[in-house]
Amino acid sequence: MTALEERTEDVTEKGSETPSRGILKYKLYLYLTEFFAGMSVMAAELGASRLLAPYFSSSQIVWTIIIGTIMIAMALGNIYGGRSADKEPDPDKLYGRILIAAVWTAAIPFIGKLVILGISALLVVTVSTNFLIWAAFLACMIIFVYPLFLLGTVTPSLAKYTVGSLDDSGKTVGTLGAFNTIGSIIGTFVPTFISIPAVGTAVTFLIFSGILLALSLVYFISCKRGRVKIIISSVAFLLCCIFGTRLGFAFWEEGLAYEGESIYNYLQVKEDDKKTVLSTNVLFGVQSVYMKSGGLTGLYYDYAMAAPLMSGCGGNGADILVLGMGTGTYAKQCSEFFDNVTVEGVEIDEKITGLAREHFSLPESVSVTTYDGRAFLGVCDKKYDVIMVDAYQDITIPFQMSSKEFFTLVKGCLKENGVMVVNMNMRSDRKDSINDYLGDTISSVFSEVCTVNADGSTNRELFASDCPDMLTAFEKNIGGLENAELKEFMEEVSEGLEPYHGGDRILTDDKAPVEVLGMQVIDDLIAGELSHYKEIFKNEGVKGLLEQ
Repeated sequence: MTALEERTEDVTEKGSETPSRGILKYKLYLYLTEFFAGMSVMAAELGASRLLAPYFSSSQIVWTIIIGTIMIAMALGNIYGGRSADKEPDPDKLYGRILIAAVWTAAIPFIGKLVILGISALLVVTVSTNFLIWAAFLACMIIFVYPLFLLGTVTPSLAKYTVGSLDDSGKTVGTLGAFNTIGSIIGTFVPTFISIPAVGTAVTFLIFSGILLALSLVYFISCKRGRVKIIISSVAFLLCCIFGTRLGFAFWEEGLAYEGESIYNYLQVKEDDKKTVLSTNVLFGVQSVYMKSGGLTGLYYDYAMAAPLMSGCGGNGADILVLGMGTGTYAKQCSEFFDNVTVEGVEIDEKITGLAREHFSLPESVSVTTYDGRAFLGVCDKKYDVIMVDAYQDITIPFQMSSKEFFTLVKGCLKENGVMVVNMNMRSDRKDSINDYLGDTISSVFSEVCTVNADGSTNRELFASDCPDMLTAFEKNIGGLENAELKEFMEEVSEGLEPYHGGDRILTDDKAPVEVLGMQVIDDLIAGELSHYKEIFKNEGVKGLLEQ
C-alpha cells in the first residue's frame, strides 16, 4: 500500500470525503512529475545565466553565484518537502507548490528585469566595492530562490507517495532519480541549443513554466477540485505570456536598431547619423563601433593599426588575421588605410557576423570563419604578418585565450618579423592587475613587447614580436605614410609607446584566474563611477539620480 493510499484510508476512517487521486492512480504520472521538475530546474538555471549576463557578465564568478544560490534553494526545498510529506502527505499541496513555481517562473522575464534594475539602483548608493558580485547574488536570491525552493520539494514528496513498501523502496527511489536525471539532461541541452537561440530567454522561461503549469492543471482537473487555483494560475500565466516578451533587456533604451540573443551573447545595436555601435552587455562597455564617415574612429582600433607598420611588410600587402572579428571595424580600417592587404577573421558567434554584414558594412570580401580563436590556430597552416587578438565573452576574457600556451600558438602562426597586437580593455593602476599578468605572460613568449594606452578609454594595446627592430621599423614606416591623418596619429602612438619588461606572473592553461583578476579591475572602474552617482544622490536625492 502506498503512502497515498494510506492517506486515503486515514481520511475515510475519520468520516471525511475520500479524496480522489485522479490522474495519480497511474504511477507513471508521478514519475513524469519528477521528470519535468528536473527538466525545469536545469532550464531555470541556464535561463538565469542568460537573464543576468547582459547586466553582470557571464563570467565564472557569476555562474558560481547562480549555481550556489540554486543549490541552496534546492537543499532547503528537499528538507521542507520531506518534512511536509511525512507530516501531511497530500498531493494537493505538492501540485499547488508546482503551480506557484510555474507562475513565478513565467513572471521572471518581466519582473526579473525590473528587480535587477532596482537592485542595481539601490546598490549604487549603498556599496563601494564588489558591485557586480553583490548585484548578481541579490538578484539570484530574490528572483530564483523561491521557485526553485518549491521545485526542490518535489523529489522527497514523490518518494513518499510512490514507495509502496520497503521491499521495492530502492527500485522506486532509483526510478524517480532516473526520471529526474533524464529530465535534467534534456533541460540542459534544449535551452542552450534550441529554445534560447530560436525564441530567446523570455519565451524559454514561458515554455518550461507552461510545462509545470500543465502538469499541475492536469492533476487538479482530474481530481475535479482546485477550480480557483486553476483559474487564477491560468490567468496569471496568460498575462505573463502577454507582457513577458515585450520588455527588452535594455527596456529603457529607445530606438534600438536591433536587440536579440545568440547562443553566446546578448546583442544590441544602436545607430545614429555618425556611428553604429554593438554592445554585448547592457551596463558596461561597447564592443564594436563603425564610423559611417570612414577614417579613424578615435578608439583603440586606431592604435592597433600600428601593428602592420611594425611588421616586416611595413603595412602594404599585409596578411592580417583578427581573432575576435566582432563587426569588423579593425579589418575595414586596415583595408582603408593600407594597400593590397588581405584580412580574414575568426568569430565564434555567427550571429555577430550576420549583424556585421547587415548593420556595420562588413564587405563579403572579408572572410570570417565561425570558430573558436584558439581552436582555429590549432589547425591553421597559414602564417600572417599581423595577428590581432581581440576576443572577449561580453566583458570578460576567455581564459583559454590568455595563457602562455595560447600565445605560443599565436607566435607559431606569425611570419618572420610578424607582430601580434592584443587589445586589453581593462586598464588599471591596481598592482598585479590582469594586464600585468597578460604582459608578463606574453613577454615569456615574445622577446619584444611594448604597450600604449588608448586616450579616453580603459583600453591598452600591447604589441609583441620576436623582431628586435620592431620599433625601428615602425618609425621608418611612419615616415613613408601618404595619408596625413594616419601619419599624424601614428606619430602620437609612437610617442606613447612604452617597452614592457616581463615578470613572473605567468598565466597557463592550468592556472589562469582571469575572471577574478578581471572582476577586480571592473570593480575599480565601477567604484569610480559609483562615487559620481553617490555625489548626485547626496546633493539632489532620488530625483536627481533617476534623471542621471
